[in-house]
Amino acid sequence: MNRGRFGSIVLFAALLLGNVALAQAQPALTLGTASLGGTYNVYGEAIARVLNERTRLRVEAQQTQGPSQNIVMVDEKKLDLGMVTLGVARQAMTGTGAWTKGRRFDNIRALFPMYDTPMQCLSLAKSGISSFRQLEGKAVGVGPKAGTTGTYFPQIFETLGMTAQVRFGTSADMANQLNDGVIDAFCFGAGIPIPAFAELDAAQAVNFFTWTDADLATIRKAMPEFSLSTIPKGLYRQQAADQKTLGLFNFAIAHKDMGDDIAYLITRTVLENNAALVKAHPAARETVAANASRDTFLPFHPGALRYYRDKGIKLDPGALPK
Repeated sequence: MNRGRFGSIVLFAALLLGNVALAQAQPALTLGTASLGGTYNVYGEAIARVLNERTRLRVEAQQTQGPSQNIVMVDEKKLDLGMVTLGVARQAMTGTGAWTKGRRFDNIRALFPMYDTPMQCLSLAKSGISSFRQLEGKAVGVGPKAGTTGTYFPQIFETLGMTAQVRFGTSADMANQLNDGVIDAFCFGAGIPIPAFAELDAAQAVNFFTWTDADLATIRKAMPEFSLSTIPKGLYRQQAADQKTLGLFNFAIAHKDMGDDIAYLITRTVLENNAALVKAHPAARETVAANASRDTFLPFHPGALRYYRDKGIKLDPGALPK
């Protein structure tokens, strides 16, 4: 073999092994997702996979109770990355949500947009429940207590002057409890289609429902962080018409002390590998740089901000670092 060619092969192998060793030596970054049965878990695994395959970073997805817990753990540097809805993030930044106990979590910074989280409820058809107002006095599963829906649905019941027996748990647990008759309805929100909803829809007769126009207006007046959203007909086999609902956009966050270069690399890699994410979950169709403008208040990390400026993406002034 030609010595020059052999030398090139040896050098290439050494560089390759060096890169592998570097990746293995670097501590893994932890990404807080949520419980099994929802979109966060599937989406978070896809994010970790893309970053592991296309950068020198090592990222491990970690199951949590959802956005509220992710915020607390990122703020306290117990997680490197977290997935949150903007509604819960607003509560964190202002210290207004009951779960915050008046504390402001002002160390979190936005990285990249994920997808919209529309809210929807489901009941077994045999229950006869087909509207939100019928949930008065009923046992209703709303997901993990520290998750977006576990945070918001109790507030929604209160805003509408309703009383319900709210039950918390993973979306998989809520689906099982609905099947077993332990709860009367399951109200949830995640990137659509929601795996637990799709499984229930495929297994038996169910009803899907949201709110009336009047109730939507009442909820949005009390909680302006919600935007109007639509769950399209045919998304689930038994949903025959579009359903108007409320939505909250999701963003990935990091601590303000994360290095600018790492924040830039994560943001760029995720947003420039959209096709790989969509293969994991259809909701990732909304994981595009243009949707960074959906953030109107949560400051972007300087590293992420550099990426959006490079791409000419116009951000809301309220989300620019002070």
